[in-house]
Amino acid sequence: MSRDERLYLDHNASAPLLAEARAALIDSLDAANASSVHSEGRGARKLVESARDELARLVGGDAEQIAFTSGASEAATTCLSPRWLVDAQETRFSRLAVIDTDHPCVRDGGAFAPADVTRLPVDADGIVDCVALAAWAETLEDGMTGLLALTLANSETGVLQPLDRIRAAIADRPVRLVLDAVQMIGRIGFDFAATGADAAFVSGHKFGAAKGVGAMMFRDPATRPFALVRGGGQEKGRRAGTEAVPAIASLGAAACIARERLERAPDDLMALRRHLENALLAQVPQATLLGGHAPRLPNTVAIAAPGLRAETAQIGLDLAGLAVSAGSACSSGKVGRSHVVDAMVRGGLQISADDGAIRISFGYDTATADLDRFVREYAALAERAAPAARAHRAA
Repeated sequence: MSRDERLYLDHNASAPLLAEARAALIDSLDAANASSVHSEGRGARKLVESARDELARLVGGDAEQIAFTSGASEAATTCLSPRWLVDAQETRFSRLAVIDTDHPCVRDGGAFAPADVTRLPVDADGIVDCVALAAWAETLEDGMTGLLALTLANSETGVLQPLDRIRAAIADRPVRLVLDAVQMIGRIGFDFAATGADAAFVSGHKFGAAKGVGAMMFRDPATRPFALVRGGGQEKGRRAGTEAVPAIASLGAAACIARERLERAPDDLMALRRHLENALLAQVPQATLLGGHAPRLPNTVAIAAPGLRAETAQIGLDLAGLAVSAGSACSSGKVGRSHVVDAMVRGGLQISADDGAIRISFGYDTATADLDRFVREYAALAERAAPAARAHRAA
């Protein structure tokens, strides 16, 4: 592969649109309003419900409790509300806990007042401090109910939070649980029913659907947030607005492909990640793998090399024809180090302020030769940065 051929290694920002999802989208562009009772409307409704069923099969949820949204940010804003129906009665959550490395749509606290939001610290690998979580849960006095929202798989490092330990930390406490499962879907198995969570949300374009569609799911129809978007009562009153049938159809097609891939080749992505990590550490032995001691997504590697700033690496790789990220796509255009890396540094991660982390995220169509090409280009950038890094540390 020549340097003129582009190589896309930024799947966590947005996975390439699957051919099947593209076809489903195009085929349904002329679909009628799915709320209409005539034949055309019923045809559109069939597309929506088929997609709902496909997503339920992928995530282990109840199709009846899945509501489509415009994406994960809308779903997060809906779920991170102090006002819910719990057992069909209005309940107000007194406090919200999030993890300091969560995606901004979770970390920012949704509709909660800033004073009511606690950001839980993480260790050097980005794993939440469950002692701090348990202490937060203990602050909930009689009559108070808390909401815990967390990103299960970190978009920048791929680190997976220990759900069993998290649930143990809040056991027997009046805490409801919301999961950001966005990066899990299509990359690793996710069984919503087995999580014990009250709600979770996903984003279609992260696993090959069109942009602009996501979904939230609920364990109990009597326990859910009040609708953020109100009006016509679509999605059983959980999210008003005419359903975007083409985008939803694309999500259903992508969900079907994701499930088939996980069933057929569950270890393919992990084999690619191991190949990439071994090659990187062989060529750049002084580099640091972020979250390297924690369970992580099989398609994600975050690495930092001494003296190689993230923006320098990203620009250099882009000029060499490789698309990677210096953090979450929602914030990578901003100047300064990622909030994820900052939180890990506070937890004990030993890297310099000049050691910028970049993220490589790939998919089932990525080849080992693609990853080898990345390693060659990254190693060359790290080698050029090394003398300056040594001089800086000696000063």
